[in-house]
Amino acid sequence: MSVVWDEFRLVRAIADRGGLTPAAAHLGINPSTAFRRLAAVEAELGARLFERHRSGYVPTPAGEAMAAAAARMEEEVARFDREVADRAQTPSGLLRVTAAATLVTDLLMPMLGRFRARFRQVQIELVTSEEALNLSRRDADVALRATREPPSNLVGRRLGTIAWAVYGPAQGKADDADADWVSPSEAVAGGLFARFVAARAGPERVALRLNSVQGLCEAICEGVGIGPLPCYRGDRIAGLRRLSGPEPELAGTLWLLTHPDLRHAARVRAFMDHVAAEVAPLRPAMEGRAGGRSA
Repeated sequence: MSVVWDEFRLVRAIADRGGLTPAAAHLGINPSTAFRRLAAVEAELGARLFERHRSGYVPTPAGEAMAAAAARMEEEVARFDREVADRAQTPSGLLRVTAAATLVTDLLMPMLGRFRARFRQVQIELVTSEEALNLSRRDADVALRATREPPSNLVGRRLGTIAWAVYGPAQGKADDADADWVSPSEAVAGGLFARFVAARAGPERVALRLNSVQGLCEAICEGVGIGPLPCYRGDRIAGLRRLSGPEPELAGTLWLLTHPDLRHAARVRAFMDHVAAEVAPLRPAMEGRAGGRSA
């Protein structure tokens, strides 16, 4: 038997995704290629790895064992990568950074330009994602996240509090008691924002729901409705005005996180130091203390 590493990856991808087509897309190969490779592996092993059902591919005990072995192998490869990265003394190489779209546009992007000006040997791969990527598998090296409960398996720095308030168009009515609202959907932040809006307006007054916080500001500026925004963004837009003080139930915490094995890597340490220094003077605005245009 001589099954190579790529075939372990194939079997794990099929097991994780329940079918050939999504597994092939994940691996960047054609479904027909995945089909032929799986058939060859099963022939080599003399064992069936998956039961084929209309609903998808279900691993047999042999398939489960091979997928589990692939997971262990992948973790060892990732651990090796982290150990090698940790030995580098000069900030250099590829740095994978992930953040939600609103944090990228409002906070992170200007910082990246200044970071690159200082560390020309570091190349940045920016992954914009609302989901928390797996830093243990090296989906990213550093994550900038607004969360009240950072994962316990990561280490990092608490950068400050992100205050939220209710905003409306600057030229809106003096009394917004009957105004329509825009709101993130139940899928965002565990329904935190949806519950906040629901407590203040009936469902018939929610004019627009979004499956992310991206687009909230634009919708409010266009007069679709009033709604919650982070103060560091809402306060600086001339076309908006604050309709409330910072809402404690919406406040979040900004974290800069990495895997424990990477925290001493030169490029990671340099990036985290840089972002922490850049965020420090922004804290009054983040915490809603910079002064908004109130109703």
